Amino acid sequence: MYVNPKEMATSTVEYLGGLRTKCTHIKSGQEVITDAPVDNNGKGEAFSPTDLVATAYVSCMYTIIGIYCENNNIHFNFGKAAITKIMGSNPRSIERIEVDLDFTENNWDESIHQRVKNAGKGCPVAKTLSSNVELKLNYKF
Repeated sequence: MYVNPKEMATSTVEYLGGLRTKCTHIKSGQEVITDAPVDNNGKGEAFSPTDLVATAYVSCMYTIIGIYCENNNIHFNFGKAAITKIMGSNPRSIERIEVDLDFTENNWDESIHQRVKNAGKGCPVAKTLSSNVELKLNYKF
């Protein structure tokens, strides 16, 4: 296992053949299998690496929103999202991520809506992607 000499590694990735990888989170042992998408020579039988990037964006947003809500005594017990990743070509890269975010079951009043939106926009993954990928968010409160 490769370990960065400056810090303990976060994860490992093992190539399994057939355009698949096994990603392991070192601390927890949790594993994720990736597969190349059908439009890029794969079988599309698991998350592709770019699917994980798009999904991580929303997971990070919900985590940061959760922290914000906990710190501000706002009840946050429901969030669901549908994520659409649009690939570009030349070079092949994520061009746009469109997200439909549903917060309806939290029954928040309008004074909370913008605060939650702002919290989510501050997530580290959003900050990382924002200069290279178009991020389109649709909120349902």
